[in-house]
Amino acid sequence: MDAASSSFLARNEFLIRRLFSLCGLVPVGAYMVVHLSTNSLLLLGPSKFQQAVNQIHMPGKALVVIEWAFIFLPILFHAVLGLVIIRGGLPNTNSYPLPGNIRYTLQRATGLIAFLFILGHVGHLHGWFHFEPWVSMIEGLGGARFRPFNASSTLAEAMQSSLIAKIFYAVGVLSCVFHLSNGIWSAGIRWGIWTTATAMRRASLACTGFGVLLALVSVAAWIAPLLADVDEAKRLEQSMIEARLESGEVTAGEVRQKSVPGTLRGDSGTD
Repeated sequence: MDAASSSFLARNEFLIRRLFSLCGLVPVGAYMVVHLSTNSLLLLGPSKFQQAVNQIHMPGKALVVIEWAFIFLPILFHAVLGLVIIRGGLPNTNSYPLPGNIRYTLQRATGLIAFLFILGHVGHLHGWFHFEPWVSMIEGLGGARFRPFNASSTLAEAMQSSLIAKIFYAVGVLSCVFHLSNGIWSAGIRWGIWTTATAMRRASLACTGFGVLLALVSVAAWIAPLLADVDEAKRLEQSMIEARLESGEVTAGEVRQKSVPGTLRGDSGTD
């Protein structure tokens, strides 16, 4: 088959595969490291986690644009192209020894699991979109559970809701960790960073060490909401909200929009 009749993906494989691997590392991989590290702060107490969430939400309405431009769209690009690769839409020209074949297979399996996990995770906690009719529908289906002003308590309630939720997050997060750490190793080969057998072995050890460390962080992020005292977290969140209202850092309207119903005591529903 000549270049004119071959598929667009096959004709542009060199560029597409590099964009694919780069996108998986930055911003998707970098964001995952930050996200897991932030969630693990809950082990230090609800106040530490709430402070981190408050900082993340400081951009206000611009956060939605930031999320889609630097997180969701890159994730979707990487995931959709990954599905094309899994289906064989791009030819695999590399020759792998047996251990490499295992890593190759696990990379694609964990990539698929990670994609399904991210879809479910964002829907479960955030609902994907923020306009009211959609949020109401997702809430009715048990999603959009997270509230930025009640970060610890709503995350804990969502994670403690069922055994399925616990298993779903454990399998999903660890799949993401393997996919990223092994992806760094394979990206190094694709980009020509390590080209000799010795360099590949050293890179493999380094990526394995990174993966183990990130797995420990992910376990901390997973177990923290399971150990959290929801009632204690709610009391602390309430005091933090009241302090922010008193200082003028936030408005009553913002609290109503981003907190669980009834957070504002004696709320009449108007500013």
